[in-house]
Amino acid sequence: MNELTIPLNTSGGSHLYEQIYAYIRSEILEGRLTPGEKLPSSRLLAGHLQVSRSTVNLAYEQLLAEGYLEAVPCKGFFIGKMDELIKPGKPLPASPPDNRDKEEFRWDFTPNGIDMRAFPYRTWRQITKEVLQDDRQELFALGLPQGDEALRQAISRYLFGARGVICRPAQIVVGAGNDYLLMLLRLLLKENSTIAFENPTYTKAHNIMRSLGFSTAIVAMDENGMEVESLEKSGADIAYIMPSHQFPTGRVTSVGRRNELLKWAAEKPERYLIEDDYDSEFRYRGKPIPALQGMDGKGRVIYMGTFSKAIAPAIRVSFMVLPPTLLEEYKKRAGLFSSTVSRIDQKILEEFINRGGFERHLNRMRKIYKGKHDLLLECLRPFKKRFTLYGDQAGTHVLLEARDKVTEEELKKTAAREGIKIYCLSDYILEKKLKEYPPTVILGYAGMEAEEIVSGIDCLARLWLDIS
Repeated sequence: MNELTIPLNTSGGSHLYEQIYAYIRSEILEGRLTPGEKLPSSRLLAGHLQVSRSTVNLAYEQLLAEGYLEAVPCKGFFIGKMDELIKPGKPLPASPPDNRDKEEFRWDFTPNGIDMRAFPYRTWRQITKEVLQDDRQELFALGLPQGDEALRQAISRYLFGARGVICRPAQIVVGAGNDYLLMLLRLLLKENSTIAFENPTYTKAHNIMRSLGFSTAIVAMDENGMEVESLEKSGADIAYIMPSHQFPTGRVTSVGRRNELLKWAAEKPERYLIEDDYDSEFRYRGKPIPALQGMDGKGRVIYMGTFSKAIAPAIRVSFMVLPPTLLEEYKKRAGLFSSTVSRIDQKILEEFINRGGFERHLNRMRKIYKGKHDLLLECLRPFKKRFTLYGDQAGTHVLLEARDKVTEEELKKTAAREGIKIYCLSDYILEKKLKEYPPTVILGYAGMEAEEIVSGIDCLARLWLDIS
């Protein structure tokens, strides 16, 4: 080939070399310039187009870098060999719409909701402004893997005063959500560990542990918590429990059962209890239930908590308290991992706790949730003829156990037809053969307005109390 007739726009727009590049590239993609075909030399093409040779060289070099051309010493430039080309600019075929879980509901009684309308925007905004207003260069440097010392000190003080957790700041590891912390545990616990889960349980934690390669065992519960005799028979090394407010049943592990679990863990050197204390701040009757970790004198409890439920899910700050033996393992195996929480977010949270903002917010949320809790129970009074209500002493959801011959699926479908989304206990049961549970639905209320609670329960009353 001796020449290329390339229309150039010299009155403005893109650079001349970009126009040459784009034209040749387009000819290659459209198949009009074929693999192996020789291009004119940069000198010949520059003379033909009446542009400088450096302009042509820039275009050729870009095409060469992207693989459209090949340079052969002493011979020139040739169109590169390409089996198949995908033409840029054309969109990929659209994926079929995913309609799973996209159905809209007028009322959603999710047990995972929180009241975002009560978020302390003003206080959070003021602290954020102050943190960013100062020239704190250290906040933009890489921090400690476990999280900043000042934040861990604040968490340590809070845990001791509010939950009875006994720990040093050095034992605390801060991470972006419990999922990340569970992944860290994978490095600290022995590889062939078997983790026992209560049944029913928080299924996400179970699925994460399975995905990380752990074997799992499903252990039945009674009114006092995880059955220790069944736990012993399961062959598990670790038990994942929620003693202060079990999810989803709402049960509290009795003091006697707690002692039994601690004794079980202390019998062998590599046994541990993972205590998930996800929403212990919200209790409406009696005093708060102390954390199991405070009873542990042998260093067998891995305590996990989060600010997502108490403040907002987007905060994404969780923490775990490691017993001394696992703290040493953390330093050896996981100390290389950088903290997953921004140091700016850590500083804001630290100030929020130290200035009393967190305590004030919790007091406010307890009042708000108790108001919704009491309203829900009042609305559910007519249901007592056909349902047994439990799990109402703490947390942000209650359970309704049907006494009639009706299935959870029937209750769920009947509610869905009227735009009400409810959740079933069976969704959290891992092994149905262990114990038969009556048809039970879960009603969360934290994310709903008072008017929504009243109208939603009123609609359910018309539907369910007429079911035969």
